[in-house]
Amino acid sequence: MSKSIDLIQPDRGQSAIAIHLVNKDGFAEWAKKLTKGQRASLDAQKFDGGGYQVGIVPDGDGWFAVGGVADPASLSSWCMAKLAESLPEGTYRREGGEPGPALFGWQTAQYRFTRYRDDEKAPGPRVLLTKDAKAIEPALAEARASMHVATLVNTPAEDMGPAALEAEMEALAKAHKAKLSVVKGEALEREYPMVHAVGRAAAREHAPRLMHLVWGQEKDPVLAIVGKGVCFDSGGLDVKPSAGMLLMKKDMGGAAHALALAGLIMGAGLKVRLHLLVPAVENAISSNAFRPGDVLKSRKGLTVEIGNTDAEGRLILGDALTRASEENPDLIIDFATLTGAARVALGPDLPALMARRDETADALLAAGKSSDDACWRLPLPEAYAEWLKSDIADTNNAHGNAFAGASVAGLFLDKFVGKDIDWAHFDTFAWRPAAKPGRPKGGAALGLRAAWHMLQARYG
Repeated sequence: MSKSIDLIQPDRGQSAIAIHLVNKDGFAEWAKKLTKGQRASLDAQKFDGGGYQVGIVPDGDGWFAVGGVADPASLSSWCMAKLAESLPEGTYRREGGEPGPALFGWQTAQYRFTRYRDDEKAPGPRVLLTKDAKAIEPALAEARASMHVATLVNTPAEDMGPAALEAEMEALAKAHKAKLSVVKGEALEREYPMVHAVGRAAAREHAPRLMHLVWGQEKDPVLAIVGKGVCFDSGGLDVKPSAGMLLMKKDMGGAAHALALAGLIMGAGLKVRLHLLVPAVENAISSNAFRPGDVLKSRKGLTVEIGNTDAEGRLILGDALTRASEENPDLIIDFATLTGAARVALGPDLPALMARRDETADALLAAGKSSDDACWRLPLPEAYAEWLKSDIADTNNAHGNAFAGASVAGLFLDKFVGKDIDWAHFDTFAWRPAAKPGRPKGGAALGLRAAWHMLQARYG
């Protein structure tokens, strides 16, 4: 972010530069109000009201801005984002209406990851005013949560290993007066054996751990949020090719989503008993790495044959989901950068959603659509569960064909969720390969707002 100030502020009539929103269909009529010189200025900028176009119009001693949108009467999160990216530093207000959902994209458009270098060319903050005072804090909170996901995912593994992720959990617990417990070492091997096995080959400073944050009143319904915290994934002994390893700093993207969602829940004071569980590991290669063909014990008691050491995320999630189930929760939601198969099926922008109950899936899909955070449901077909059969253990962690990889991974996780518990699983990419207005390249929150808006409706 350019400077540490709120980019959304209440409109109290202060001086601000006007922004007019138009579309192609209405541009000609709107332009009739302009002077000849103003129309010539927009013509020179080739502005015709097309989506994400930005124009600067001279007006006496000053100027105003104009932005092209699909429909000025029905705004999206992203329709003013190009303006936020392109306009000079200053304070702005929408002329003739409120920004509405565009408050979110106005902020995320100005996100910069500057931990390792200063962005000297970035303009100063562009502040947007709104008279809708009730919209300000929710918009600020959601944007901050999404940008926090981006920052955690963008940070390289050397600086965002299990210990650093624990520090993030500590800061979250302190900010909201929550209780945090961390299990490591021999206790981890005893209580969460699959988490320990996956992470045991890492260097001591990146040792595996299970973090468990608890917040809220005991009388309220239990909500469990679980996030995959593979801080770097080499693939283990089934080592990834270099191209596949290049982005594996983002393999803790599920944990980043879980932390951000927990922050939203606690910040809003949602009436739930929150359990946030994050297993944090580095899937490294060493003499003590777990091997293909090994059989691992799990917290649940199931034995798991290792068909592929690069299918490690589901192992650590299995132990965490078992622990979450022990609280008899009303709902479990997990986030994980789990399978390449989900990306082949849905591309980078659509998180795959799997859920046991249709009504929960429908609520998440509807919340995602209404908040410009679309998801797509994939099935959990029981017929494919047989692909995880093992000759020597209760289950295998990987199947031997190339079919339905995301759903089969979901079926593996389902084995570790308690019977009859309402459970939803997001297989998210947590990364944006190319920038779009309001959505910078790099770490990305995909599925976060869908889950948050659904939880607000369910427990608010």
